[in-house]
Amino acid sequence: MTGELPRMLRTLNAGMIAFDVVLGTATVAAPRATLEFLGHARPSGDAEALFRRCGPIWLTFAAAHTMAAARGRRRDWWALAWLRGTELTTDALWAASSPAFKRPGARATLALAGVANAGMALGFGWLSQQGRRSRGFG
Repeated sequence: MTGELPRMLRTLNAGMIAFDVVLGTATVAAPRATLEFLGHARPSGDAEALFRRCGPIWLTFAAAHTMAAARGRRRDWWALAWLRGTELTTDALWAASSPAFKRPGARATLALAGVANAGMALGFGWLSQQGRRSRGFG
């Protein structure tokens, strides 16, 4: 399993590039539709504008994942682990404090995002300690 773990983490990283590009782009281009997809009730104008500002944040996440994939340096994986660690509680806090989530399962899904971020933070942190073996996709 340990030999497969770096490959699995790099595959997960590639998936997160796509996920964050789609999420960031959709949030900038169509924040209301993106919020509704996430299970949020129709947002007020200010809530929609505030959510739209998250789009560039998620596009920055995509850039960080891309840099780690392209360069594969220990410091890139470490920075990515730290970045994912900053997101441990954000979605759960949003789900717990916003009365606007109406779709069944939306709150639980957002809470699980924190679990996913914790796993990525640990995994990418571990990958940063693997030296040259963490380089690239191969």
